Amino acid sequence: MPVNSILGVFAKSPIKPLQEHIDKVHQCASILVPFFDATASGDWSGAAEIRQQINVTEREADSLKREIRLTLPGGLFMPVERTDLLELLTQQDKIANKAKDISGRILGRELLIPEAIQEPFKAYLQRCLDAVTQAKQAINELDDLLETGFRGREVDLVAKMIVELDKIEEDTDDLQISIRRQLFAIENDLNPIDVMFLYKIIEWVGDLADLAERVGSRLELMLARV
Repeated sequence: MPVNSILGVFAKSPIKPLQEHIDKVHQCASILVPFFDATASGDWSGAAEIRQQINVTEREADSLKREIRLTLPGGLFMPVERTDLLELLTQQDKIANKAKDISGRILGRELLIPEAIQEPFKAYLQRCLDAVTQAKQAINELDDLLETGFRGREVDLVAKMIVELDKIEEDTDDLQISIRRQLFAIENDLNPIDVMFLYKIIEWVGDLADLAERVGSRLELMLARV
């Protein structure tokens, strides 16, 4: 988006660019689903094409991040601090970066998720993406919060969404423990170096949910300061 367009958006609402960014971040992370589907079927050329989509989307999110940092006004006439909005932006952007890292590591080694754990891994990935979706939905409530002056029923709604985000993240912790145990049970049958990287991928996928929870925590902190 051109700088002039960004400035026009800020003139209407300083929240809108932040929402555009989380939407792009969510889009980037969600591409991991077809990416892992392609790897599971051994379609590495297809996986490479999908990984390129992740790269393009991550760059678009990064571009939005830079434009927001450069154009977010210093004297916002609203109840939240500029620094809080920028910290939210930073946490959001880390999700897209992590999705790019995951796909790059998988593709670089043509690392296949073992068939024995593919289904639980898919469930784990989806639950981590549920956390990203929940964070996106919470951020997209900021417009309504702004309209109500960060008061009343809308604050309670966002608070409940953040609590739900915490619950989703707890689910992903439990799923991570389970899938690590399942990998441990079969690791003697696998290439030891691949096993090492598989544990790292499991950790990084979990980071998607952890980072989404941090977005919720920053939002919660911002509301507490109002």
